[in-house]
Amino acid sequence: MRNPSDPTRTPLSRRRFLQAAGMLSALGFLGGSSALAADDTISLPFENGERPLVKYPQKRPLIRQTTRPPQLETPFSVFNEGVITPNDAFFVRYHLTLSPPSANQLENFKVQIKGKVKNAAELSVADLKSQFEPVEIVAVNQCSGNSRGFFQPRVPGGQLGNGAMGNARWKGVRLKDVLEKCGVSEGAKQVTFNGMDKPLLPNTPDFVKALDVEQALDGEVMLAYEMNDEDLPWLNGYPLRLVVPGHYGTYWVKHLNEITVIDEPFNGFWMNPAYRIPDNSCACVEPGTTPKKTIPINRYNVRSFITSLAEGAKLRSAQTSIVKGIAFDGGYGIREILFSEDGGKNWREAELGKDLGKYSFREWTIPFGPAKVGSYELKVKATNRIGQSQPMEPLWNPAGYMRNVVEITRVSVS
Repeated sequence: MRNPSDPTRTPLSRRRFLQAAGMLSALGFLGGSSALAADDTISLPFENGERPLVKYPQKRPLIRQTTRPPQLETPFSVFNEGVITPNDAFFVRYHLTLSPPSANQLENFKVQIKGKVKNAAELSVADLKSQFEPVEIVAVNQCSGNSRGFFQPRVPGGQLGNGAMGNARWKGVRLKDVLEKCGVSEGAKQVTFNGMDKPLLPNTPDFVKALDVEQALDGEVMLAYEMNDEDLPWLNGYPLRLVVPGHYGTYWVKHLNEITVIDEPFNGFWMNPAYRIPDNSCACVEPGTTPKKTIPINRYNVRSFITSLAEGAKLRSAQTSIVKGIAFDGGYGIREILFSEDGGKNWREAELGKDLGKYSFREWTIPFGPAKVGSYELKVKATNRIGQSQPMEPLWNPAGYMRNVVEITRVSVS
């Protein structure tokens, strides 16, 4: 781990960033063409699921969903490598064509704090590091449409597998501390966040998100400049991004350069009509129908996965192995993991691994020693500390958000 107080760290980081930016520019990335030709393909487990594996600078080969803007999914096997998702394997999600911003846009980067504040400010990353207390949190970032490709009937949008998520150790400063130093004016209702990614056409709505002022001041929302003890990768928001623990990635604005305090609810496109869910306890409706009322998407629901065995894995009878996986929720913490080897008829409790915090992936393990030859349906079900769990049958909504069904992994034993 590098010494965070090393005074040479920032210029070295900038040189590394500019080198990466130059590589991307030379490859035509900023103009919208492929970064590197695909060396291989992967088939996601749903209809029309074949995708190229493509290597972008600072990244290992990832599953490319779109080129312009870049949307890159983490191959699911990565989640068996450890609870922390490596920076070079972390998924990438953008909304606007001119993404990410170019190197010269970021060279003299500052974030503005403005609007209904007593003292507007412009702060560099160096200012944030020198003027505010640094904090760290381990937290999952998950795309709202993670697993959308499994929805039946199918819905529009990126047809993602289960890899639009990742867990990292984020370091930065509390948004609360920055806002309080600037002085939030009486009557403030919300805070909006804008990044440096831009639309190609002037009539395309800029990507701006909003949080209620109470949440912005909760002490957990962070302005992050590091990810897993390194500067943020360019494609994950360098040099500064918003971290909203326990909330879907749509709020985690990248290349964050404008924070505006406002005295009325923000009603921009990416808050309404985009990123809305049915206003009921399951965020679901009958397949093919439209919700009568919606609200902005917010906290994660409970999810769990088997990571050590892939669909179709072949095992030997009377040979015990350790099945491993991950679980997470929106910040209450995982209380229990149940595992079934017979399609959900019987369940056994798995052992929970180290707790890295209530917003982190939680590893779990359980021994599995099938005595008979044949096919097995393995299932895993998580319950959090307030009793929320996962449905046995998938729920549906027209945007393809928040899938959290009890997943099935089918294996054969010989």
